[in-house]
Amino acid sequence: MSRVGKMPIAVPKGVDASIGNNQITIKGANGTLVRPIHPLVTLKIEGGSIMVAPVAGKPQADAMSGTMRALIANMVNGVSKGFERKLNLVGVGFRAQAQGQKLNLQIGFSHPVVKEMPAGVKVVTPTQTEIVISGVDRQAVGQLAAEVRAFRPPEPYKGKGIRYAEERVVIKETKKK
Repeated sequence: MSRVGKMPIAVPKGVDASIGNNQITIKGANGTLVRPIHPLVTLKIEGGSIMVAPVAGKPQADAMSGTMRALIANMVNGVSKGFERKLNLVGVGFRAQAQGQKLNLQIGFSHPVVKEMPAGVKVVTPTQTEIVISGVDRQAVGQLAAEVRAFRPPEPYKGKGIRYAEERVVIKETKKK
């Protein structure tokens, strides 16, 4: 059985968890998240914690219990604290500007790139070369950060492009004559 799946999920004060209609709902200060419960997993709310248990007799149930436990823990963290990803633009003339629910990027193309933000995700640009994507759903925040980075990933010779704040780009050596 999954070691991660055995651990209970602590529900902090101000967060409300409920199970119904084959789905789990987590409500907190930052918002509400709903996820369907996998049929190979059973959930119980006891006191201030959520217990995840696999259905007996199914080989995939152990792995799925660990996965569901991690997803539910991310939901609890999201509605209480939230998630954020930081991106940096590296390159001469590379600029980003947040305009409401749109992110306007000038990243070396002949045209500006405009990315529409999905519901529940907020984008802020503290400076012209920094982008901060935040929200309650970890998967949505990470996916959006990956999509923005994919417009111009860092290239290996000069390092120009959009990179994660903590990302380290290894610069290749140029050819010698």
